[in-house]
Amino acid sequence: MRVAVIGDGQMGLVLADALIHRGIEVRLWGPFEDVVQQLATTRENPRRMPGFHLRSEAMVSVDAGMVMDSADLLVNAIPAQFIRDVWSRVADSAPQGAPIVSVAKGIEMETLMRPSEVLADVLPSMGAACALSGPTIAAELAAHKPAVMVAASEDASVASVVQDAFDVPWLRVYTGSDIIGVELAGACKNVIAIAAGLCDGMQLGDNAKSAILARGLVEITRLGEAMSARRDTFYGLAGAGDLATTCFSPHGRNRSCGEAIGQGVSLKAHQAESDSVVEGVATTRSLLALAQRHDVEMPIVEVVHAVLFEELAPQSAVRQLMDRQFRSESE
Repeated sequence: MRVAVIGDGQMGLVLADALIHRGIEVRLWGPFEDVVQQLATTRENPRRMPGFHLRSEAMVSVDAGMVMDSADLLVNAIPAQFIRDVWSRVADSAPQGAPIVSVAKGIEMETLMRPSEVLADVLPSMGAACALSGPTIAAELAAHKPAVMVAASEDASVASVVQDAFDVPWLRVYTGSDIIGVELAGACKNVIAIAAGLCDGMQLGDNAKSAILARGLVEITRLGEAMSARRDTFYGLAGAGDLATTCFSPHGRNRSCGEAIGQGVSLKAHQAESDSVVEGVATTRSLLALAQRHDVEMPIVEVVHAVLFEELAPQSAVRQLMDRQFRSESE
């Protein structure tokens, strides 16, 4: 089996590591030539994952055609907002009919498409798409600490291929068919994690943060059901599991972004200091648009949007949520 990993960031690197351990031929390409050349020479990407060393078995090249030549499986490890641009550059090199598994977590702002939808738009001749998601902090995967994921595809055989490809001692992969729910859950949890980070930054305590998780999950599920996803998906690995990890882990980029803003740092200043893409920032705009399109109430997403883009003070956001009209918990 030959797998082409597109993306040289954290998830691209740790997934390549797992595939190599499985005994699979791995080829890797990234969108920035200087970074790829450095990775090919030193086997390290110190900006994205300091201290991680990519094993020599992985072929790293600036030639996308060579990387994807005769690939049996493609891996998308490009962040959601950049999928269309990056894959459009290499679409001619993609093998026809090859299935693609994506670990991107977001919603494209311009189109409100999920990652698998964007990939299908850019690569009309690709095979079935699969979303691989779950509570997976990249640094822990790099250290081979145990983690569990779900591979969701409308094609059960593709989900099984992905499950088998990542069958390594530190990863357990379940299969599923609700790719809509898995991708929505992965996108939404990043926005709720920003809200959880705001709680941390303002030192509001564990009660407030847990309330954000619980009510955030209600909002995610509400939107998912309106978009034909299955309710149980949001209470599984890609939903509640990933949400908890992202909101509590000190490594979570979205939580850390919210924490900084809660401490008084501007979004612009935090983004300037960060070496990584904070997917939840752009996804906040996308989710609010999706909520309006489907007439779904998402008050936490609304206040996060107001804090990030409308200059609402975090303290005012808290009051806005606490002063909402009384209602049943089931509403």
